[in-house]
Parts: sequence; C-alpha cells; structure tokens
Amino acid sequence: MIAILGLAAGQVDAQNGGYGTFKFLKYTNSARIAGLGGDFLAINDNDVTLTLANPSLITPAMNNNIALSYVNNPGGINYGYVAYARSFSKAGNFVGSLQYINYGKFTGADAAGNLTSDFSAAEYALAVGWGRQLSPLFSIGANGKLIFSQLDTYHSFGLAVDVAGTYTSQDKSFSASLAGRNIGSQIVPYVPGQYLPLPFQLEIGMSQQLKHVPLRFSQLFTNLQRWDLTYLDLTDPANIPDPITGDVKSKTGISKIADNAMRHVVLGAELTIAKVVSVRIGYNYQRRQELKIYGSAGMAGFSFGAGLRVKMFSLAYTYGNDQAGSPNRNYITLAVNLQEFTKKQ
Repeated sequence: MIAILGLAAGQVDAQNGGYGTFKFLKYTNSARIAGLGGDFLAINDNDVTLTLANPSLITPAMNNNIALSYVNNPGGINYGYVAYARSFSKAGNFVGSLQYINYGKFTGADAAGNLTSDFSAAEYALAVGWGRQLSPLFSIGANGKLIFSQLDTYHSFGLAVDVAGTYTSQDKSFSASLAGRNIGSQIVPYVPGQYLPLPFQLEIGMSQQLKHVPLRFSQLFTNLQRWDLTYLDLTDPANIPDPITGDVKSKTGISKIADNAMRHVVLGAELTIAKVVSVRIGYNYQRRQELKIYGSAGMAGFSFGAGLRVKMFSLAYTYGNDQAGSPNRNYITLAVNLQEFTKKQ
C-alpha cells in the first residue's frame, strides 16, 4: 500500500519527485504543448487545448470549441482530458474540462505477502476556466479545480486555482505569460490529519513568431518558486562515493549555477507549412538530465510533434522520448470547432 500511495506523491515523469500530492495536475496533456517540450505555453492563437495550463489564453473565438486529449504512458498509465469552451456576452469566456489519470490495476497483498484482491487507482480534476481581455494587449484568466483521488481504499479531495496573465504584441507576433498554477490544498487527506501540499508552480513563458518565415520559437522558465531542482542519482557511477575518502564528485562554481539555471529552461520551435501542417520540436534540459542513462543519453529530453488543421478540425500528435532504452510516450489531441460546423449546417 505504501507503493500505491507513492503514486500520489511522485511524478510519472520521474522528475524532481518528492513530498506532495495530486502531482498529476502538472502532467502535460496537450500534444501541442508536449511537442514544444513543456507543460504550458504562451502562444495566443485561439487554441483551446492550451487553456487548461494557461487560462489567460481563453478568448471569445474559442466559443463552442471542444478538445479531447489522450496520453499513452509507459507502464500502462494513461491520462488525458476533455474540454469545452463557451462564451457569454455578459459573464465572459469559459472553458470547462475534466482531467484524469488512470494508474491501472494492481495485485493486492497483505503484510505477510499473501495475495488478497486486485485494486485500482485513479485521479480526476474537474475545472472551470475563465478568461477576460483587459485591453488589446493584456488578458487575464483563472482556473478553479475540484480534485478527487482514489487509491485502493484511500480517498482524497482537494481544491486548487490557477491564475495567469498574458501580454500580446499589437501585431500578434510576440506573447508572454506569467502563471501561478495549482494554488490550493487538500480538503480531505488520504490519512486523517496528514495533509500534503499541492504541486504549486510559478512559470513564465514567451513565444516569438518570425516576420518572414512561418516559424515560432517558444521559451519557458519553469518552477521559478524553487531554485535548486537537482536530483542526486546514486545509481549513476559518477555519484558513487570514493571507497577510500567517501567523497562524492559534484559540480562546483559556474558549472553548478549553469546546471541549476538550465533546469528551469524549456525550448521549442514550431514550423507551419501552408497554414495547414505544423512540425514541432522541444527540448527539456531537466528531463534530459534526470532521465538519461549513464553513458547513453540518447534523445532523452527531446520531443517531436506534428499538427494538422483542416477546416474545423485540428489534430496534433507528439512523440515524447523520455528515456533512452525505454518505451516512449505518445500524445494525441483532437480539437473541433463546433461553431463552424453549426454555421455550415
């Protein structure tokens, strides 16, 4: 049972895990976001699939848009979401979504190792997002989340909010967002009296569209609430203590500062061809450092994606190369503009 409770306290990404709960709220759900290497984006182009991570991107143009996303994760852990956008003349612009993660089925056993019965584990977040344009250049938004977690006989409830603001240049070529995500707490803990913190994140994102080339660059600064994101992997031969002195090799000076700084940086690029096909690549330094195999980093930390937009349909796929020598993650996201379909009808 300790192992299954660890699912709620750790991360599927195996990145900087630790104390806390509802870590699934951090996971990348959108194939487009995953293709650019991060867990949110600051691209203001009326893409409803970006609003779960950045509610300040919610606009009236998303009215009657629906999105579905599915992620096939190594180990049989699957997750995704469904979202629907609606705009009201007085109340504003809203996106409702249901986010889920299914850890699969497990074989139960008692303390003596005797098999008992199978059990399952899953977590859900029901969210309502709201966005408002303050001026032609600035917009704000917020998500309110009701969280439920069921791990065998253990249950937990929580409440959280995301708040974000976005600046978009007059020609729409540049945008920047500041977001505080998963601000909240457990209301009902798994174990009475033992409350765990939520995975709060403070992030800044920027995107720049080139003037004469259909190429957009994305740069994210993640986990700004915490400077040191390093993790000591004792299975790495470089971290094994010297048998005589007991000392462990470690980075010092400029190299340590640079390593810490780069763990906050995510880079991505998106090339659009004929306004229909998009090709994406992302690079996440932290993911590469923590998921590489000693002596063979391979393509760990890189992601590759593509998008297709045909009339009212938008389909995106991303291949996430998380760790050398291991199964990779597949992201699929479909968005449909029902407003256009209704007009044609």
